[in-house]
Order: sequence, then C-alpha cells, then structure tokens
Amino acid sequence: MGKVDVTTAYVFDNHSDHATEQHRCLSEAYDPFTLARLVQTGVGPGWSCLEVGAGGSGVAHWLAGKVAPTGSVLATDIKPEHIAPVPGLTVLRHDVVHDPLPRGGFDLIHARLVLQHLPEREAVLRKLARALRPGGWLQIDEFDISYGPVLLAPDARAANLYEAFLAAKEKTFEAAGGDGTWGRRVAASMAAAGLVDVDPVPTLFPWRAGSPGVRLLIHHTRHLRDRLFAAGMTDDELAEVRAVMADPRFRASSCVVYSVHGRSAG
Repeated sequence: MGKVDVTTAYVFDNHSDHATEQHRCLSEAYDPFTLARLVQTGVGPGWSCLEVGAGGSGVAHWLAGKVAPTGSVLATDIKPEHIAPVPGLTVLRHDVVHDPLPRGGFDLIHARLVLQHLPEREAVLRKLARALRPGGWLQIDEFDISYGPVLLAPDARAANLYEAFLAAKEKTFEAAGGDGTWGRRVAASMAAAGLVDVDPVPTLFPWRAGSPGVRLLIHHTRHLRDRLFAAGMTDDELAEVRAVMADPRFRASSCVVYSVHGRSAG
C-alpha cells in the first residue's frame, strides 16, 4: 500500500479497510439525532431529496422510505461504493466542491459531517442553498470539537492522555484543511446565503465505555493511525488511550453536535 498523504487527503478514506466500521459507528451514534431533526422538516411522500456525502447510506435509505412511492432520493459521494441500492434511491459519484448541482432541484438537502472537512465549505453551502426549490429545506449536521472534556478518568495520566488524543485528532483535521469548530458558524453561514427560518440546535451526549460515540473514537485510533502519528502520538499511547476509553470508570462529554435547518425563501 502506498504512503498516506497526511497533509492534504480527506481524513476518512472510503477506500480504507476501516471505512465500513467508520460508517457503522457514525450511524449508531448519530442517526437517531439526525433522523429526528429530518422529521421536523415534514419530509414525506413525493419529496425530492439530496443526501450529500452519503457514506454508509443509512440516512439515504431512511429518506427513500419516507418519500415513497412518488418521491426520489439522490445519494452522492466522491467514493459511493458503500451506498447500497434500494427502491427510490439513485446513487451518483459526485464531488460537491467541483461538480454542478441543478438549481431549484430539491425539496430537502442533507449533509452530515461533510462540509467541515472542506476548505471550500462556505461556497459549497451557497451551492446547496441554490439547489433548493422555493420553500425547500437544508439540514446540515456538524461538530464543534473544541468542547468535549473528560469528566472522570481512572487517574490524572489517563485524563491527560485522552485530552492529548483529542488534540492530536483536531490537528489531523486542520492539516487536511478541515475546521472542527465550523458547527457553531453554520447558522450564520445559512443566513448569509439567504436562507430563512434558520434554526440551530446544539446537543451534547454523555459518553462512557461502550457508548456509540466512544466506540467511534476507539475506531479513530486505528482509522487515523498514520495521521495521529504525524500529530505526535505513538502506538503505545494509542493503545493506552483505547484502554482508558474502555475503562468503566471513564466519563466524558461529547463534542457539541449542531443540527441546523434553513429554508429557501424562493
């Protein structure tokens, strides 16, 4: 296998052997939150929907069921191999930064944990806003990883190691052009793009050993291993932080998760 470019490539590679587990952990941790917010848009039969960066396709499959039998869902990704086909779902290899989208084509557009990784995130948000039909909804779900403290740990070293791991992971995002704090600015960006009824909802989740969010972090110690090395961590430290997160005494807060709605004024 060739050397990973740890400075420019998207940090979570869908061609990686770890991609399936990445999608499973994300779905288990955040689908309930995402789907509850999508329900609030009123999505239903006959709607035309776009799922950007569909990944493992769980949200796209749910949308296809909601809009059936007369609606449609387009699921896009740069590497769409993990998007399984279902009735009412069209899968398209698509780069949301460079490839066009039809103006006024969708009643609902959703993107989760996509734009924060893109240096062109503001331009992409404006492109998505233009792709909405009059009255159509945009939902963007993003993190703000600047908050996420350890609340209990076996000892001070364990707490410090966990926080060092989070800091190293943030460095990997920054090195690839990402912005792990962009979630807090999504609402203002939607308003600047001309959307109305903008509604940002921040949420925190309690984390402990075995919870979906913690299992996702443990997975990241393997999926992002080369990048975490570049950020200064060692294999021994990664093994130790996995043990910390698996300890029943461990408690932490999740980072802030923002789900933001905006509606096209027409």
